Amino acid sequence: MLHYIVKRLFYGILVLWGVVTLVFLLFNLLPGDASRMLLGQRADISSVEAIRKDLGLDKPLYIQYLNFLNDLSPLSVHNADNPKSYWYLNRNKYPSAHILLHFKHDVLVLKPPYLRRSYQSKREVSAIIAEAFPKTFLLAAAAIFMALFLGILLGIPAALYKDSAYDRFMMVFSSLGMSVPSFFAAILIAWLFGFVWEKYTGLPMFGSLYSVDNYTGEVYLNLRNLILPAITLGIRPLAIVISLTRSALLDELSKDYIRTAYAKGLRPVRVIFKHAMRNALNPVITAITGWFASLLAGAVFVEYVFDWKGIGLVIVDGLEKYDLPVIMGVVLFIAVILILTNIFVDILYALLDPRVRLS
Repeated sequence: MLHYIVKRLFYGILVLWGVVTLVFLLFNLLPGDASRMLLGQRADISSVEAIRKDLGLDKPLYIQYLNFLNDLSPLSVHNADNPKSYWYLNRNKYPSAHILLHFKHDVLVLKPPYLRRSYQSKREVSAIIAEAFPKTFLLAAAAIFMALFLGILLGIPAALYKDSAYDRFMMVFSSLGMSVPSFFAAILIAWLFGFVWEKYTGLPMFGSLYSVDNYTGEVYLNLRNLILPAITLGIRPLAIVISLTRSALLDELSKDYIRTAYAKGLRPVRVIFKHAMRNALNPVITAITGWFASLLAGAVFVEYVFDWKGIGLVIVDGLEKYDLPVIMGVVLFIAVILILTNIFVDILYALLDPRVRLS
């Protein structure tokens, strides 16, 4: 098992290196000059050159790439003596860097990954992500919990009453839920429940996660504003959980051990929930784990429509302002989440099914 985990981690590192390389090449080969974006189109040539030198854009592309990897790596090599060096250990950039080893003028340091600074706000990209990600995580967690709870609850009767009117309705609902684009569902739900029927639902179309009390000035968590975006984001995983629960439970109910349980005189409720559902939930749990990572990356349209200030809005804002460090940092952050989640799902599969480890 340890060999399998180490192999999956190694493959994950290779995939991450490929993503980092692809992101670097894509964003550095795009048209546009970062120094012009910082100073404006009317900036003089000397100011532009100074900014290009400060950002390292005057260096060859392979030097920029090596420095990009050096910034992202927790273990990195820097020059400790020469402030003019491109690899200088600048404490403003790496405030929490811890020196491990000295090599004459160079040092090996342990530090958090450095994602550069925003061209527009001058804030560190890691701070921007740290501020926005908890809101996206809460939204994705609420959507997954809703999808898992309702999906299993609605999928069980669909399997038990196969080919009934209810089963056919659930299959139609699952097909629609998996095919409706998220941006269309977000606009429709926001308009219908947050605008047309707002006086009945009491749910606003737009709302922040945190609200301020007008009398005391205290900031409190307003979970009511979470309902509509969570429902919108959870429609597709809900449809998938219903379909998976139905198919997995039907498959388990047709097996010999279920017939043996009935032959022993066990009650149907005990057979279904203690025996059949126990095995039928394995593919559902592993699938929903992968979907959680996808929701963290795919909440852009939902957050934009509902003005939910998470990672999605950070991406849209970075694209509108052509803020390359922010876009690159968010893309890499999402890639890390997807890779780690896939590794976790692979390990979970191996724990549930020993044949995966042997293969």
